[in-house]
Amino acid sequence: MLYLVLSIICSVVVGVIFKMTRRYKSNPIQIVAFNYVFALILCYFVFSPDLTLVDANAPWNIYLAIGLLLPVVFLFLIASIKYMGIVKTDAAQRLSLFIPILAAWLIFKEEFNTYKVIGLIIGFVALLFILKKQSENFQNKWIYPAAVLIGFGVIDILFKQIALYTTLPYATSLFVVFDIALAVSLLAVIYDTVLKKVKLEPINIVFGGLVGLFNFGNILFYLKAHKAFSENPSTVFAGMNMGVIILGSLVGLLFFKEKLSKINFTGIFLALIAIFFIVFSQFK
Repeated sequence: MLYLVLSIICSVVVGVIFKMTRRYKSNPIQIVAFNYVFALILCYFVFSPDLTLVDANAPWNIYLAIGLLLPVVFLFLIASIKYMGIVKTDAAQRLSLFIPILAAWLIFKEEFNTYKVIGLIIGFVALLFILKKQSENFQNKWIYPAAVLIGFGVIDILFKQIALYTTLPYATSLFVVFDIALAVSLLAVIYDTVLKKVKLEPINIVFGGLVGLFNFGNILFYLKAHKAFSENPSTVFAGMNMGVIILGSLVGLLFFKEKLSKINFTGIFLALIAIFFIVFSQFK
């Protein structure tokens, strides 16, 4: 259970760091790039990936797709936290689990039971309630959490495809994906610094290092939690998604004084119910 709690904390802390960057003259693109520098270093020393196993037969199309999507979705995540807050962004990120579920139904023709269908319906309603703006809020940027939801949902589908490729260890594939994500991020940084004359600032290295540390911690502890609960993976699945929504909501409300309407609160409650139905459907 400790690994699961640590994974939840790491996930929420990433959002907190991005929220704090608003108080400083920071650059999101540089933060994302340095995040992958530190994540790669940690991945190398913790997992010791064997790159000699990577050859032309590896799923490079999936690697490239994830490597491109990760930094892009990260930038949408930063924008979502900036404009919509931690509460709504964390909820949208966790509701992204419905994207691979829908893909399994519509694309891979997986059979659905009643509980899973109910969970999907409630989850859709929850999303509408969570993203609904307050009447006095004219700066509702719902497009950002929506992009986070879709982006992380697609990434989840692609990571599941990598997991099916058992010829390579998962940690090695993860290292390759981080390499590609770093390359994409560095291209964006070079574009900024050379053409737009944006300076590299030390504060972005600090924030990037912190994000990389906790982002990697989230992955590491999540994998360890799955190993510890290998006979009951639904516990990890439910605990992670519900835990992030609850802790993220508490942090956003108590520490950053984010304002939510009654409809938004109802949406968060419905999101928890939707996740419960999805998990419960695994036992039926």
